[in-house]
Amino acid sequence: MQLRDKNVIMDEMAMKRALTRIAHEIIERNKGVDNVAVVGIRRRGGPLAQRLAARIQEIEGVNVPVGILDITLYRDDLTTLSSQPQVRRTEVDFDVSGMNVVLVDDVLYTGRTIRAALDALIDLGRPKSIQLAVLIDRGHRELPIKADFIGKNVPTSRQEVISVQVKEIDTKDEVVIQEIIDT
Repeated sequence: MQLRDKNVIMDEMAMKRALTRIAHEIIERNKGVDNVAVVGIRRRGGPLAQRLAARIQEIEGVNVPVGILDITLYRDDLTTLSSQPQVRRTEVDFDVSGMNVVLVDDVLYTGRTIRAALDALIDLGRPKSIQLAVLIDRGHRELPIKADFIGKNVPTSRQEVISVQVKEIDTKDEVVIQEIIDT
């Protein structure tokens, strides 16, 4: 599958503003950050979760626990991904039981990644609540999953791909709509 960049929809400053707004919304919804933890879904949800926690710390002066969740073994498409899927480590070094956990991912699309993340998170304990924060919601849900906090809604066609790039992995912060090129 070949992709062609179509449009940059968020640059570094737009991403920073969206994460700052989401941090304020998390604080407001939870009436502060007592008993709040932030858990990113491994790859780009991890750095976004760390940035959200940093924004919350700047605003509230409180460090909230941050973790990274690997959902590889919880995916419903595991056998189609690879014969040897790469499993990475879940890094949640605190008890999620009784906490208000904000689950963070880069793009919400079909909802299947979030479903897998919910299963993985519940295996770690029983949170008081799980809230979902995403940088981009592109629609096309296959499961009844809805984000609580959204950086940007981006209606897309199924022939488009949203590419979120973060400095920690990709050396730059940017969100690009790409289109699939028939070859």
